[in-house]
Amino acid sequence: MLAAFIMAAFDQKNNRLKFLLRECVSIKSPVYFMIALLAPFILGLLAVVIYRMESHADVDLSAFTRNVEFPEFNFIMFFIYNLMFFGFGEEIGWRGFALPYLQNKYNALVSSILLTIFWAFWHWPLFLYRPGYVDMEMSGIVGWVLSLFTGSILLTWLYNSSRGSILVCAVFHTAIDVVFTADISDKQVMNYLGMLITIWGVLTLIIFKSKNLSKKDKVEWK
Repeated sequence: MLAAFIMAAFDQKNNRLKFLLRECVSIKSPVYFMIALLAPFILGLLAVVIYRMESHADVDLSAFTRNVEFPEFNFIMFFIYNLMFFGFGEEIGWRGFALPYLQNKYNALVSSILLTIFWAFWHWPLFLYRPGYVDMEMSGIVGWVLSLFTGSILLTWLYNSSRGSILVCAVFHTAIDVVFTADISDKQVMNYLGMLITIWGVLTLIIFKSKNLSKKDKVEWK
């Protein structure tokens, strides 16, 4: 986030800094804002339904309002924490700044792939200390990279469809993080959730094609 603001400040000719600040509070399309906010939770509930059909076991749905990282936080506090530090903290740089520059030279799919590579390397230090990453096997790492790619596809779709709203992307990033860190006792639910999000990403690519990953033109910065 800080790097994006610094780089944007140097581009005074095009008022990039003003654009970034405006898009942090711009919704433009309430439809995409609601998709970003609600879709991860809806998919989480659908994952529970699939799990219950497969295992005939009950799942405490109130677990979606609790988290395993900061159990002392209530749902609202945890959502705001994630929005500030991970939603805006990452998306101002990745989607708000880097994506429109990449889309000026490449189509939306190639831009998303390049962002996935940078995104993965940026997260790499987590494998040195964070629980859940340190003991991850190669198959888990491959799945993790694929999940980043799926997330990158969906975030590009949201960014272009909302005409460059960083707020929409930050809210989606936050909602995904909150759902995936929910205090669900059976991890198979999360496996189903990951499967559903992957299917969503694949369908997005098939339906909207690689040029824009959206019905609308890709957002570009020269």
